[in-house]
Amino acid sequence: MENSNTVLSLRNITRVYRQGEEALHIFDDASLDIQTGEMVGLVGPSGSGKSSLLHIAGLLEAPNAGEVVISGRDCVALRDNLKTAVRRAELGFVYQSHNLLPEFTALENVVLPQMIAGVPRKSAETFARYLLERMGLGPRATHRPAELSGGEQQRVAIARALANRPRLLLADEPTGNLDPKTSRLVFNELLSVCRNEGVAALIATHNLELAGQMDRVVLLHEGRLLEGAELTAHYQSL
Repeated sequence: MENSNTVLSLRNITRVYRQGEEALHIFDDASLDIQTGEMVGLVGPSGSGKSSLLHIAGLLEAPNAGEVVISGRDCVALRDNLKTAVRRAELGFVYQSHNLLPEFTALENVVLPQMIAGVPRKSAETFARYLLERMGLGPRATHRPAELSGGEQQRVAIARALANRPRLLLADEPTGNLDPKTSRLVFNELLSVCRNEGVAALIATHNLELAGQMDRVVLLHEGRLLEGAELTAHYQSL
């Protein structure tokens, strides 16, 4: 049940893809609430629909049925320009591939989203430096992506996702391209800065050890989201 602290509410989400004559059901009546500042791990086998669920939560893909309520507003039927405004104001995205702009420095990559949103350059740079410091990248702020390691590039991408102070961060395997040691480092810094900034997060990951560091874990299984007693019962039945 949604309350005033609910950042994201996915209600009875159904998603069906057509493959010729066949209907592929990705979700059937999937529901999930995330509260302000809550960190939720999303796990499930490859192909179970984790990326699709994140795309629906981020208003990048429409469900066949159900509601996507962000900060109290059902956004499914909004026009594209209004969905873009909601994404810009409420959401931050981190993907497995960092997608940094190669011609700009780490600092500039974090400054640009703020300036697009109308933040004055000086204020944008101050907050960008703060985020990069929090991610352990203060000395690397003037380096371009090609001069950074994979882990450093991904930390810049996380800082960029947080630049416009989103209420909710959506992350799709954010450490999937990193070696185990770097993955733990980046993941811990991600959790730390989100908790410090009060940002809620829905983070898809194959790494159960990393998922276990979050406030709770949900499993995407056969089109449903399992957690709590249902999740325990599922694993006990294996």
